[in-house]
Amino acid sequence: MILHPAVVVHGLGQARAALRPGLPVTLLSAPGAAAFAGCLWWRALIGQAQAEFPDAVLDDVLDCADAPGQAMAALRVGQRRLVLDPACPAFAAVAAAAAPLGATVLACRPPALDLAAYGATRRLSLWLQGDRTSGLG
Repeated sequence: MILHPAVVVHGLGQARAALRPGLPVTLLSAPGAAAFAGCLWWRALIGQAQAEFPDAVLDDVLDCADAPGQAMAALRVGQRRLVLDPACPAFAAVAAAAAPLGATVLACRPPALDLAAYGATRRLSLWLQGDRTSGLG
């Protein structure tokens, strides 16, 4: 599975900033966000971003860290791409549950620009255009 350049977003304002350039993007949650913010929050954030930018080409990935219960809950609410620690004993079971849904469980986070990092918004357009020298966040 090939994803568009990934950008870590921590809220709707950052999702808007990531979509504003009009370039294909993968919106990636903060590490472990499924546990502290929840899959419903993430789905609502993505839904709002898609409503505001209906022509955007985007993927989204929710990080579930090492919490298979959170990953299963995310699958139940329609999340189709997630990160789960491969050392988690239930990784294979979650991946097996995801497959018939057309969902993907990633064993590691993709390289990403974190919009919470200092100066990240200045580097955003270059990052989305494929310039990986613009710095990881």
